[in-house]
Amino acid sequence: MNRLQLLSLSVLTGVLLSFGWPANGFPFLLFFAFIPLLFVENHFAESERRSGIKIAPYALLAFFIWNLLTTYWIKNSTYLGAALAIVLNATFMAAVFTVFHVTHKKLHVQAGGFVALVAYWVSFEHLHHNWALNWPWLNLGNGFANYTTCVQWYEYTGMLGGSIWILTVNILLFLAIKHWIKGQQYHKKGLIYGGVAAALLFVPIIISVIIYQRYTEKVNPVDITVIQPNVDPYAEQYALPPVKIVGKIIEESKGKVDSKTDLIVTPESAIQEYAFENEINYKESIILLRQYLKQYPKAKMIVGMSTARAYRSDEAAPPTARRGEFGYYDAYNTAIMFDTTQYFQKRHKSRLTPGVEIMPFYKYLTFLNKYAINLGGIVGTLAIDTVQLPFTVNEKLKVASVICYESAYGDFVSDFARNGANIILVITNDGWWGRTPGYKQHFLFSRLRAIETRRSVARSANTGVSGFINQRGDVIQQSEYWVGTSLRQKLNANDTLTFYVKHGEYLAHLSVFGTVLFLLLTLVLVIIKRRK
Repeated sequence: MNRLQLLSLSVLTGVLLSFGWPANGFPFLLFFAFIPLLFVENHFAESERRSGIKIAPYALLAFFIWNLLTTYWIKNSTYLGAALAIVLNATFMAAVFTVFHVTHKKLHVQAGGFVALVAYWVSFEHLHHNWALNWPWLNLGNGFANYTTCVQWYEYTGMLGGSIWILTVNILLFLAIKHWIKGQQYHKKGLIYGGVAAALLFVPIIISVIIYQRYTEKVNPVDITVIQPNVDPYAEQYALPPVKIVGKIIEESKGKVDSKTDLIVTPESAIQEYAFENEINYKESIILLRQYLKQYPKAKMIVGMSTARAYRSDEAAPPTARRGEFGYYDAYNTAIMFDTTQYFQKRHKSRLTPGVEIMPFYKYLTFLNKYAINLGGIVGTLAIDTVQLPFTVNEKLKVASVICYESAYGDFVSDFARNGANIILVITNDGWWGRTPGYKQHFLFSRLRAIETRRSVARSANTGVSGFINQRGDVIQQSEYWVGTSLRQKLNANDTLTFYVKHGEYLAHLSVFGTVLFLLLTLVLVIIKRRK
């Protein structure tokens, strides 16, 4: 193949991945998206010359197109952040594919090389959940977020099971096409690969549809109201008096709250009064909302706000601490649950948005904090909770308070279920992205969390999509974009733990083990060849 053909195939992979992506993409394109790039890799793998570095630009082009077309909307809040996210993520993906190519070429065993691709890619997705540059948005398993009837089996595998599914079908279809092209004597082998690919594609869908039809929720209703105040994050949220924003929350709740309401859920950063945590009860916004709750003594309210904890002079301040006028303190993005009493429960956001709430490698590069992107609230590296404990509503009900970006992490949300959460509450502010796929994608990811944990989801967004999702991942109600409103729904609580919740990211652990083995084997083969 000449360079133009190789470039065309790389572009085709990027376009297919993009057109298969939520919110409006057709995810079945993902099963064919890697095939063009695999032909590029095959071209270099069959070359007698060293080709490890030569495939990298083609892989980078494919993944750059995918990242650009699906996450360009980040630029609505920050052009620099968008550029960094797109370029870095595409570079990481290209690096993974390049390392696979080196392993594939060294092994001289076709099957082993492709198993390495699956192991490397899944390990990369797992790493992308758990390091300073975390960005799980384009994990392949997320591609079915709008077609949840097809992936009900995520309750056994989590989202990473979908990534393995997509990659494996791509590899088998590539092998089928490759053998068919090679000539008539290879057609039988090509048909075998094609048949296995078809079975692997359709059997999980059939199983998923059966699970979907047979799944029945236990009747255990919780009456929830979610509020979407629709405050413009650029022009209003950090400029209006905090009391006025509280007034919007109360106004939007009218007609959707009564004496039977169990929970009232408001968005991330709904309270704009910054508070040290020992002073929360004295803030005017909290006092006003408590007065409002006196009409509904059964209800508990969940709000988002920015809080801080001061350190005494004799306490050791952690790396996240910042220096203030009166000493060191930690800042948090916080969810609070309270009622008419002075008692409240709090939880701090733990999966932070890179570049906004956490600067990469802040422990070693503290000077980077001054370059944090300002999206309102507290800027720079925040402190986090290390254990994900749900709020206790009563003896029978616990709820997970998932803040914004955290809802993209299946392993993280499942921690709440393991710790007793019966329902998932997501509070977020998606107004930063404007009318783009960003806020839609974020909402759809919650559908996958519902399936993985078999927990109903109530979602309150400042604007974007507020709504309710049942335990099968079906959207029961949802709001329109850029409309102030409130929604009310009875959701069933559940205390049964899925296989995925019980066993966690076992697929990731197997992939990491496989990655280590393949990398060691590749290194050994490289050393042996050089000695020869």
